[in-house]
Amino acid sequence: MEWVLLVLILLAVVVGYGWYVVLIRNRNRAQEALSSVDVHLRKRHDLVPNVLALARRFMEHEKELLESVTALRSKAQAPYDKGDPEQVKGHLDAERGLQGALRQLFAVSESYPELRSAETMLEAQKTYREVESNIAAARRFYNSAVTRLNTAVQIFPGSVIAGMAGVRPMPFFELEDESMRQPVNAADHI
Repeated sequence: MEWVLLVLILLAVVVGYGWYVVLIRNRNRAQEALSSVDVHLRKRHDLVPNVLALARRFMEHEKELLESVTALRSKAQAPYDKGDPEQVKGHLDAERGLQGALRQLFAVSESYPELRSAETMLEAQKTYREVESNIAAARRFYNSAVTRLNTAVQIFPGSVIAGMAGVRPMPFFELEDESMRQPVNAADHI
């Protein structure tokens, strides 16, 4: 009888440790994926000042939009704790805001013939599309890693072990604002 109890306890410890390893591995993958997203977001952040400088020359009466993009870039670049799901969510929300503002800026810039035809603006738009494509790919990788982590955290016994290990579900990086899913019409902004 004691032998059976010892085997059951040993089995529970082995299963618990195995689940703990899965949780930690999935958390690390999610954080690695988030770091990959951040690399591409930094490329976007580096592109913004150049685009704004060029756009300012032609779009003086769009000052509010330009200031908005600048403010959103600063908010998106603010440091955050990658281990804190609430701070990660705030960071991702800021990035969604910046993405929407940049889409609006490029749409409005299409209404300015001298800006639209400027070679540097065309190059900036091409670079922006490439960066956005890389961000989308990194976002898919991140969301996949978050799905694995959140599933492991939410399924028993993972929920118990995650609570003891301090592993929490991470937020997804998705477009929540319906307005960001709609195409931007430059005529609405001139």
